[in-house]
Amino acid sequence: MRIEDTDSSRNTSEATEIILNGLRWLGLDWDEGPLTGSPDGPSKGDYGPYFQSRRKHIYEKYAELLLRKGLAYESEGAIKFKMTREPIAFDDLVVGRVERRLTDKELEDPDFVIVRSDGSPVFHFANVVDDLEMKITHVIRGEDHLSNTPKHIALFRALEADPPHYAHIPLILNQDGSKMSKRDQGASLSTYMEEGYLPQAVVNYLCLLGWSPKSQNEKIPIQEVIKVFDLPQILRHNARFDMRKLQWLNYEYLRELPDEKFIELARDAFKKAGLPVDSYPEKYVCGAILTCKGKVRVPSELPDYAGFYFKEEIDYDPEAVARLFTSETKKYLERYKSVLESLPKFEAESLEQALKSVAAEFNVKPAAIVHPVRLACTGRTAGPGLYQLMEVLGKEKVLSRLNKAIAMVG
Repeated sequence: MRIEDTDSSRNTSEATEIILNGLRWLGLDWDEGPLTGSPDGPSKGDYGPYFQSRRKHIYEKYAELLLRKGLAYESEGAIKFKMTREPIAFDDLVVGRVERRLTDKELEDPDFVIVRSDGSPVFHFANVVDDLEMKITHVIRGEDHLSNTPKHIALFRALEADPPHYAHIPLILNQDGSKMSKRDQGASLSTYMEEGYLPQAVVNYLCLLGWSPKSQNEKIPIQEVIKVFDLPQILRHNARFDMRKLQWLNYEYLRELPDEKFIELARDAFKKAGLPVDSYPEKYVCGAILTCKGKVRVPSELPDYAGFYFKEEIDYDPEAVARLFTSETKKYLERYKSVLESLPKFEAESLEQALKSVAAEFNVKPAAIVHPVRLACTGRTAGPGLYQLMEVLGKEKVLSRLNKAIAMVG
């Protein structure tokens, strides 16, 4: 883990901490590198310091070496590298054979700055020096860096060192084919953290962007990825970021969670939405949350899906009210309410039997009663299983909400 922070105007300890915490959240640990976001903090490994801002003395040594060899020169306070005019060819582990010739414009002045006038190294120079010093064997990076690689190879040769193996991977695009930027949906790890995505689902999805395992399995844990990954399997075409696929993967991981972990995530999601979960009995909270397991793609959907559990006064979908609360359904609601009042056990099975018996009385399908009852109890037309949610809400609350619905008709 190397922190490339030579641009002091853009890099702060807070920004670095976000990177480190994000990787830790994903479960991507490093064998060597900084242990905190501070350049002065502890690190592990033999090739530190791991912050480029702390390696200025190393870059100065190599710049002096190039100046002495006549392969670099000073120009207006900066140090420029004498770039070769000859074509540079290399074998990329993903792209294949690459040969880079200078354009006519570049031939006029192919030399480039390696140390700015303020003494700070540019990206090309700092990375080459660090790759050399840290004994990096493979550099895997985005295809947009392919045009930089000849410069890096030329610097390695000037320093009489073998360059590492390069692998340039396809870029990630938005669904519309535009290049994904830091501001686009899906680009920020903090979004996943805030919405309750599971890190294992996010890692799984990111692995599939531009890479496909031979097994064609889409749900593949990181331990399996580590076993089967190989650079030649990387696809040549650019990957498109598909939020729906990520949400499907998250759903798959979410429904497999132990109940207690799902309850913990759901509780946080309800609290973030301002719902007073902690003011309800623990048994009620757990029962309510478990009716949602296997039903949502991400925890952030829960407040809208099942917020009715934690509201004394629920809001009703006006379009659904106009469609489902009619003079006809009023009769069903009144009859079902009267049956519920005399039920000895307010449990899902008996609630279902009671509704089916009322449907038989009116000679209608159960769905004709299920939909208005669901709307009466939740304010919505979709949600957890009706009889399970009614059991959790309890007799008093269900009867109260049925009364309110009946009063709303007309």
